[in-house]
Amino acid sequence: MADEAVEVGPGPAAESYLKIDNIIQAAKSTGSQAVHPGYGFLSENGAFVSALERENITFIGPDSKAMKAMGDKIGSKLIAKEAGVNTVPGFIGTIDSADHAVSVAEEIGYPVMVKV
Repeated sequence: MADEAVEVGPGPAAESYLKIDNIIQAAKSTGSQAVHPGYGFLSENGAFVSALERENITFIGPDSKAMKAMGDKIGSKLIAKEAGVNTVPGFIGTIDSADHAVSVAEEIGYPVMVKV
């Protein structure tokens, strides 16, 4: 249970929990030394982590460099492969046509998932 509550903006998340400056101001106004992001909102936002780092507020989670690396799905897959981590088979690049998609799918095997 929290000791105190701090308003970070009006009801819509886009005007409150997603505004980095509002969260930083809330942390500063309470003398907080760290922020735990919970789930969603800014929990996977590298810019949020960088902003906290600039203000000397600890982010309870990965640092901004790791956050940015893992936020790029292709980049994170390449990092994992370089580290010897098994990854799901897939295509690293851009699919430029339906025929290309079918060709890649046949090469890596079905089922496939396409992210647009």
